[in-house]
Order: sequence, then structure tokens, then C-alpha cells
Amino acid sequence: MKIRSAKVLDVKSIHKLVEFYANNKEMLHRSLNAIYENIQEYIVVENENGIIGCGALHVSWEDLAEVKALAVSPQYAKQGIGKKIVRTLEKNAQALGINKVFALSFKPEFFIKLGYKVIPKEILPHKIWSECINCHLFPDCGEVPLLIELDK
Repeated sequence: MKIRSAKVLDVKSIHKLVEFYANNKEMLHRSLNAIYENIQEYIVVENENGIIGCGALHVSWEDLAEVKALAVSPQYAKQGIGKKIVRTLEKNAQALGINKVFALSFKPEFFIKLGYKVIPKEILPHKIWSECINCHLFPDCGEVPLLIELDK
């Protein structure tokens, strides 16, 4: 199993993973176009069977980044792969000089186990919610905002 930066050739595999969970209402849909446009934000987990996990780190502000599109193939769930993806994205944030990472999640318990704290959405910059305004679930989506402060 290898974690690496995503490549353009990975987009369709990333999209397939995300769509599986989005169709089950466990995460938001991401278009192929959105994944292509932001491919530099993504990492993937790969094994001999192909791409089995993904996640993205989106810089939101000078000291804040978001974990997005976190997904692990169902047959590899509950094996610590999601945790490895999040920890890798956190290290990427630190390498950029960012020590606050947040997530908007339908499964807050996953992030709480990793040390994230539930926060009021109002403390996040308004810029973040611009994506929400265009979502079909707005204003009652059910995603929970969580934040972790990393060591500097």
C-alpha cells in the first residue's frame, strides 16, 4: 500500500470512490471537472488492485485548510486507511505553514477519534460557506464542522 500525490490519470478512480459515498448520502458529490481542476490538492492510496482511497487538502485561509473528499473503498474500510490519509494531509498542511485543519463531515465520530473538536460553523471564514450556498442540501445539510490545531 502506497500513499502518493494524485495524478490526472487517477481522476476517474477518485470520482468513482467519491460517488459511491455521495450516492449513499455520506458525502457530497464532486464533479469530474472539480476533481480535475483541483487534482493538485488530492492524495491517493494505491495497492496492487488500484486506487483504494483518496482525500484532498484545500487551503482556505492563511492559517486554515480543509480535508475534503475523504473516501476509502468499502472493502478496505475499517483498516486505518482513512486515518493515514488524514494524517498525511495534516502533514502536508504543516509543510505549507498551516496549523489549523478542519473538516465538514457527515461522520464526525471518525474525526473526533483523530483529535478533532466539533466547532460552531460561524467561526469558519464565510468564504468556506460559499460552496455550501450552491449545495442542494443547504441550509440543512447535516455536515458537522470539526477542527484540529496541529503542533507548529
